[in-house]
Amino acid sequence: MYLEQLPMLAPYIPFILEGTIWTYSLVGGGLGLGFLIGVPIAIGQVYGGRIIKGILDVYVWFFRGVPLIVQLFLFYWGVFPAMGFKLPALATSIVVLGLRSGAYQSQIFRGAIESVEEGQMLAARAIGMSKAQAIIHIVIPQALRIAIPGWTNEYAILLKDSAICFVLGVMEVLTRTKYVVSATGLALLPYLFAGIHFLILTYGGTKIFNILYEKVHIPGLVKRGM
Repeated sequence: MYLEQLPMLAPYIPFILEGTIWTYSLVGGGLGLGFLIGVPIAIGQVYGGRIIKGILDVYVWFFRGVPLIVQLFLFYWGVFPAMGFKLPALATSIVVLGLRSGAYQSQIFRGAIESVEEGQMLAARAIGMSKAQAIIHIVIPQALRIAIPGWTNEYAILLKDSAICFVLGVMEVLTRTKYVVSATGLALLPYLFAGIHFLILTYGGTKIFNILYEKVHIPGLVKRGM
């Protein structure tokens, strides 16, 4: 049955695949922005005072607790217009994905920071390093390497979350698939193709992170399953 429908889908496959550029723009932008947000939050949650920790906990609680689709609508139609400007759908999606990913990444990096032996911080302070110097030069370099398996999972999650941005009309893979369904009348095959495409993107990206982890993991550290 589905083989008979392939000739109808074939002309639209390049159109769907072009959405990969948009998808990776969302994933790359969201992952990068999330990293820039997540690391400082993690440092603040581990080493900050009570007030700082409380503020950061509220941030993490909001972006982890509110559904992504609600956040997209909230920022696109509410927050940004209220601030006096309206970002395009792609930019809004990247910002929201980044803010949300930052909340999740902060917990990845927080766990990684806390897994670095406290004795290393004490030793750094003993040789004259300030607390900030010890965090930057001793703790963070190790924590970033420890966090790679968790970051790999965040990549896979963000890749799937990027598909939700179709609600704002971002021309990523799922949005284009929806248009193909409308144009061809095929109900399942285009989505099946898109699903397989996402599986390939997920596998390829996680494989790259696995290779990176193999190269930079801390010697003697028990490797985590990925």
